[in-house]
Amino acid sequence: MDRATVERVARAAHITLTEEELERYSRDLEEILTYFELLDDAPENAERGINPIEIADVLRDDEPRMDIDPDVLLRDMNTYEGYVRGPRLS
Repeated sequence: MDRATVERVARAAHITLTEEELERYSRDLEEILTYFELLDDAPENAERGINPIEIADVLRDDEPRMDIDPDVLLRDMNTYEGYVRGPRLS
């Protein structure tokens, strides 16, 4: 990455860099970008995506059921004609 770009980015980020830091960051960023260019040469594998392990749907289908008898649940509640009663609103 050239020095002018590093200066512009530092100015936009309100960072003051010394001459040595500008040179060092220019070299470091250029080296990092070179490593990313290596990824362009990496072979592609159309058989797999990001995850090398196939992800399958492991969820079960929902089956409605009643685990507890509703009459047992409502027995100790304050109900009116089968409805649960809450506090009165004023």
